[in-house]
Amino acid sequence: MNENLAYRIYKEPKLQASSLIVGWNEDAGNLGDRVVKYLNEKLGCEEFGEIEPVEFFPLGGVSVEDNVAHFPESKFYSCPKKNLVLLKSNAPHAEWHKFLNTILNVAEQYCHTTEVYTIGGMVALSAHTTPRELFAISNSPKMKKILGQYNLNNDMDYETPPEQRPTISSFLLWVARNRALIAASLWVPLPFYLLATEDPAACKRVVEFFDTRFNLGIDLSDLDISVKKQNEKIASIRFSFPEIDKYIRNLESNVALSQEESEKLVRDIEEYLNKIE
Repeated sequence: MNENLAYRIYKEPKLQASSLIVGWNEDAGNLGDRVVKYLNEKLGCEEFGEIEPVEFFPLGGVSVEDNVAHFPESKFYSCPKKNLVLLKSNAPHAEWHKFLNTILNVAEQYCHTTEVYTIGGMVALSAHTTPRELFAISNSPKMKKILGQYNLNNDMDYETPPEQRPTISSFLLWVARNRALIAASLWVPLPFYLLATEDPAACKRVVEFFDTRFNLGIDLSDLDISVKKQNEKIASIRFSFPEIDKYIRNLESNVALSQEESEKLVRDIEEYLNKIE
């Protein structure tokens, strides 16, 4: 246990000049959570530490699903053979600055991390048939130059709206820059009607980037199968329910839906996808 009780390290990983990938559990479509889980499984990563929740999360607000309590967690995983560190975490409710510095303390002290990536989903008013695009925001010219070598949109401009708090990923980029760490937040627009289920195409888009960036050699055929299955399910729904087909065709033609139509599409897609095996 660290003396300040902010984190626990079970086993020190053997890493040099590693890269840290952070996935937040509550982002749009749970994209960060899904990507980190997928990488953990494919790469055989090992859990080596966690951040203690007491200072950062309201434990009185623990969620319960199917009679199981879900406590907030922030767990670190390592993959020495690929020199990667992964963090799967809930976003803190308090002490953001200390929480993010704790992440980087662990990454630098125990993993010798030199660069940081965060993953996030963006709500998009687009159809699922639209190719997923990967956007990146960098905290330094050096990181922007690195990302310029890859197939992504590296010219995204974002400014926090007045009187709103920055996103946790934006804050992490700022904290990393203050510590001379290069960092980038990666974003994929997800069709709004898939947020409550899953979007394997978005997951694949992010994994493809990391597979190329770090030469991971991951077989993505399972994600291809998941994308195909979901597309087939939605095609079946569109065939059976002309109203849903009309809504999606409008989105494919860049015709905006009304709020009522959008809400109905979300409800219907979630309901019917869950019914189809």
